[in-house]
Parts: sequence; structure tokens; C-alpha cells
Amino acid sequence: MPASETALFALLDRLGIAHRTVRHRPVFTVDEGGDIKAQMPGGHTKNLFLKDKKGQLALISALADTKIDLNATAKLIGLGRPSFGSADLLMEALGVTPGSVTAFAKMNDAEGHVRMILDAALFDHDPVNFHPLRNDATTAISPGDLKRFLEAVGAPPLLISFNADGTPQLKA
Repeated sequence: MPASETALFALLDRLGIAHRTVRHRPVFTVDEGGDIKAQMPGGHTKNLFLKDKKGQLALISALADTKIDLNATAKLIGLGRPSFGSADLLMEALGVTPGSVTAFAKMNDAEGHVRMILDAALFDHDPVNFHPLRNDATTAISPGDLKRFLEAVGAPPLLISFNADGTPQLKA
């Protein structure tokens, strides 16, 4: 069974990670939640669940307005030609449904099948906002605590910066 929002919050508490959650109507796309985001400080995110033909998986968490060249990013991280993962694969790999994709879902990837990619620009915003495994709420944490969370669940992220055209570059 995938982790629940309650289990996520309990883990954040055990890790000593401060978090604040706002309840709202369900939102399924970045564009749908514009009015909600306007009421919440910090960096807002988009989360892309990708697969290639060999079955490699990746999750990219980026600022909502970051342009991402998916083919160049896939090449940089050693992923074949990318496509978006199906709803069934998303549930199997990360335990969430479309519209609820989030970096927090890495807690459901106990075997580490999904490579975690973070947009380095997230670290320019405090807090950063993600769905807490469901799309009718948004949880804010500091970017440093996001990295600490990912490391605690065995998913140290690969940091990538994206230029204005969406071209990726690995960050040290």
C-alpha cells in the first residue's frame, strides 16, 4: 500500500522538518491552480514522471515556470527517449495518481526504481510547495528540508539547472 498523507506528515515530523499544508480544491495541472498559488508564498512546482522504452523511470521536480527540454534532459541523465508514464505505472512506481505527482511520492519508491531530478532553481525559493501525495492540498517546506527528506527516503536528488531555452546542465 502506498503511504498516506498522514504517513508523510509523520515522517516529516520524525525528521524534524517544518511543514505547512493548505487545503484547496483538487488541481490536476500547473495552470489550474494559479489562484491558489497566488495565496501561497514560495516556489510552486511541476512534477514530471517519465519513462523510456527500456523501463527506466525518472521524476523531475521543477519550478512551475521552468522550461524543460525533455529530450536533452533525458540524454544528460542517461535516459532513453522519454515519454510520460501511464497512470498505472505512476501508481505502481510512486503510489500516486495523475495530478498528484510530487517529490514526496519518493517515499513510496522503496526499491529506488525512479531517479529523482530536482531543478536547482528550487533552492532560490523558500518555501517550496508540493502536493502531499494528493492534489487537494499543498505542503510547503524549505528547499534544504526537501533535499534532506529525499536523502532520508533513499533518493538523493540529482540537481540540474535549466537555462531560458530549457537546456539542462548538471549542478555540482
